[in-house]
Amino acid sequence: MTQKAMTRPSSLPRCVVMACALLLGACAVGPDYQRPDAPVTPTFKEAPAEWGQWKPAEPGDASQRGDWWTVFGDPQLDALMARVKISNQTIAAAEAQYRQATAILRAARSGYFPVVGAQASVDRSRSGNGNISSGQTATLSASWEVDLWGRVRRQVESSEASAHASEADLASTLLSTQATLAQTYFLLRVADAQQALLQRTVADYEKSLQLVRNQYQAGIAQRSDVLQSETQLKSAQAQLIDIQIERAQYEHAIAVLTGQPPAAFSLAPIDFTETVPRVPVAVPSQLLERRPDIGAAERRMAAANAQIGVAQAAYYPTLSLSAAGGFTSSSLERWLSLPNRIWSFGPELAMTLLDFGARSAAKEQAIAVYDQTVANYRQTVLTAFQEVEDNLAAARLLEQEAVVQNEALQSAREALSLVNNRYRAGTAGLLDVLTAQTAAYTAERTALSIAGRQLSASVVLIKALGGGWQGPGTAVAKEAGDGAAVAR
Repeated sequence: MTQKAMTRPSSLPRCVVMACALLLGACAVGPDYQRPDAPVTPTFKEAPAEWGQWKPAEPGDASQRGDWWTVFGDPQLDALMARVKISNQTIAAAEAQYRQATAILRAARSGYFPVVGAQASVDRSRSGNGNISSGQTATLSASWEVDLWGRVRRQVESSEASAHASEADLASTLLSTQATLAQTYFLLRVADAQQALLQRTVADYEKSLQLVRNQYQAGIAQRSDVLQSETQLKSAQAQLIDIQIERAQYEHAIAVLTGQPPAAFSLAPIDFTETVPRVPVAVPSQLLERRPDIGAAERRMAAANAQIGVAQAAYYPTLSLSAAGGFTSSSLERWLSLPNRIWSFGPELAMTLLDFGARSAAKEQAIAVYDQTVANYRQTVLTAFQEVEDNLAAARLLEQEAVVQNEALQSAREALSLVNNRYRAGTAGLLDVLTAQTAAYTAERTALSIAGRQLSASVVLIKALGGGWQGPGTAVAKEAGDGAAVAR
């Protein structure tokens, strides 16, 4: 009875301490996160009025973006995109960064639980008088820092937000790499079309040169006519070589984007006809929820905000609970016997009294980092709006330019046909023919270039809007007559 009466008073303070710890553990110092305002306009300025019929995209930064590139209807592009996700090294690095962030989050969450350790030792010593002594010890210990002021919770909050930011970075890297691949692929296919045009042009110029040479030998044409025809032919041949250089570089870039050495990769030229799709435009406020880079910037604000709480918790004392138990003996035979057991238990309260401004500086640094992430977030939003507006304007104006250029191409072709007829009839000079040929060739190559820019602008606009969309009525529209064809 005496022993029982002695243990009750000693257990009461422990219960009080534990109860106070649990109550205090419910609070967390530092500001709770609230997303700051960002500059948002009600509509996009450059959105064409006739595009108002398209249904806005459903927002969602974490939503699956789908295979948005399939709207271009190119099986080879689809196959290349399949390789990007598994073979591109930039994406692999971003995925590794995300795994690092999730590991840091798991490490932060471990702070909720005690640390358990074990220790065993055997020692033998000899004193100056020749006495030899030995000892054996085995202990099991546990320690736990009570999260009085929410330091651990704020750290977990920060790590969780950082992990989400890394996840968004991975999505942003994937989307950016896919868009780069699509742009490069279309540039390569436009280069194929231009190369085919140049090959036909060179063949036509060779025939013209041969005709002029025959006329010169017959005394009908002058030597200057031959030189002009040769100049025209050599210029076209030089441009053909130049476009082959561009085409090779695009092919090498595609190889690297798909994780292959350029020497082991090739894409054969094909007859390429591609319709430029129209892209449904979401309202500007939804852009904040769709773009993964905006999502990453917003999550970094949350992580920085939580770090303010971590820094503020350093002003308050820390409470740690520790316990240990085990056996110690000078004799191996009696090492694990009951009389040789040892144990200890007790709380520890620690607080920094004077640090000459170290904690204050740490908090000011955390606040400054948060302010920096807010500015970065708002700048990311502004940049996103700029990218959308830029490519909306490009899509709208390039569509108009393509119509005008096609009209110019038709006029140039008709003029060339008339000049050729007049030349055969002897009513036009060779210079008129050369000028008409050059104008027709230039008009056709410009038309191809505009079509390539339209495809590129469509890809970048999809990327700027946050990727593809799921659900009925939200897919990128692709209808006959809505866009320009690359190959004509």
